[in-house]
Amino acid sequence: MSGRKKAKPPVEARRETPAADVAEGQAAATQPAATQPAATQPPPTDGQKEPRRRKRGASALESRIGYRFSDAAMLECALTHISALKGNRNRAGSYQRLEFLGDHVLGLVISDMLYRAFPKADEGELSRRLADLVRKETCAEIARMIDLGAAVRLGSSEANAGARKRPAILADVCEAVIGAVYVDGGYKAAEALVERLWEVRMRAKAQPLRDPKTVLQEWAQARGLPTPVYREVARSGPDHSPEFRVAVQLPAFAPAEGQGRSKRVAEQAAAAAMLAREGVEPKKGG
Repeated sequence: MSGRKKAKPPVEARRETPAADVAEGQAAATQPAATQPAATQPPPTDGQKEPRRRKRGASALESRIGYRFSDAAMLECALTHISALKGNRNRAGSYQRLEFLGDHVLGLVISDMLYRAFPKADEGELSRRLADLVRKETCAEIARMIDLGAAVRLGSSEANAGARKRPAILADVCEAVIGAVYVDGGYKAAEALVERLWEVRMRAKAQPLRDPKTVLQEWAQARGLPTPVYREVARSGPDHSPEFRVAVQLPAFAPAEGQGRSKRVAEQAAAAAMLAREGVEPKKGG
């Protein structure tokens, strides 16, 4: 047996697969056959950022009042009359809850405006001015000024009956919009809205007003009516800070009510309410 060892193959005859080729082959094996290029995926749309698209009428109203809602649904609710709701007509979907809130926000903002604008006015004068500026007739006038009726959502029967021009609905929706701005943007936003819409009206009546009880008595006497009668309807609150509700009565006229921290202020508010309802403007003081 020969002692010679078997010769090894030449080194150059070996062929090793480079590491890069191995990695490339593994990636190719794991890649799906029908992968769509990422460049063809549709980009996000504006609608994805704002799920609820604003209605054209609501958008125009936002321009008129100078406030844009973060939540478009809040404004839509403020503009929805219960007749526009379908199914079980859940009242929470109409403007009624926002109207309740807006009524109180309006009263607070106007009270603060009056307190700052008339530093020498007493409680009685401030109460009379407040009653004039927050009454339903005034709210309806503000609603007409911003063409609020055009944006109100109504059922077909109400719309055909001319509800868009009805003062009671216009006043309610006006207060609901104030409530919606308060919920959406906070007190400062609601305050700015009320100041924009009411400032001119408040300043236009800057002269002192005559006592509503005196004006009502003179108005009644001019029509051959007896002196108005005032009656306490209710009293609430603690003894040290009561709240009075008083009604004023005249023959052939529906009673009118007013509230105040004293009977005198409540009587003045009741007289002012009756004068406002009958379209009598208190004359300016001399």
